[in-house]
Amino acid sequence: MDVTAHPSAIVDDGAAIGAGTRVWHFSHVCGGARIGRRCSLGQNVYIGNDVVIGDNVKIQNNVSVYDAVTIEDDVFCGPSMVFTNVYNPRSAIARKDEYRPTLVRRGATIGANATVVCGVTIGMHAFVAAGAVVNRDVPDFALMAGVPARQIGWISRHGERLDLPARGEGRARCPHSGDTYAVRDGVCALIPAP
Repeated sequence: MDVTAHPSAIVDDGAAIGAGTRVWHFSHVCGGARIGRRCSLGQNVYIGNDVVIGDNVKIQNNVSVYDAVTIEDDVFCGPSMVFTNVYNPRSAIARKDEYRPTLVRRGATIGANATVVCGVTIGMHAFVAAGAVVNRDVPDFALMAGVPARQIGWISRHGERLDLPARGEGRARCPHSGDTYAVRDGVCALIPAP
């Protein structure tokens, strides 16, 4: 499978893009970007030079992925969500040497119009609700909402809310898959099937 790029898209020389990836209308991929296989970059997406994107990532319309952002496999970035890379930007002060790295772990979802303030890690299979502002690390399987984002629960890798308190301990089954999850000491983990 080849890379598909709409004629209006700009893919700079040097960009590494995996097989089966699609780059849609008016998008721009800079020359240093590394993008995996089977990704979809929606309309008007910008991918910076110092960006690494894994396989099967879906980046919806109007998202800019700036330098110092790493996105692992199977991540969903909703329409018009925002990444930043400088914590205290000023137009008159160059701060390119102060970029704070952001990591989005495998299987995470970032909802439409959410903002991810640089320097954080969003955990595996976490779910950031639409419009939330993430300004601190997000645990694996955490369900986050609000401004600033607060954990309101836990979510399965299939995107189903788990019947577990946001604080405390317990076990729950995913209503979609039947997988069992356990929370202990503030950490949620998938329990391997016997």
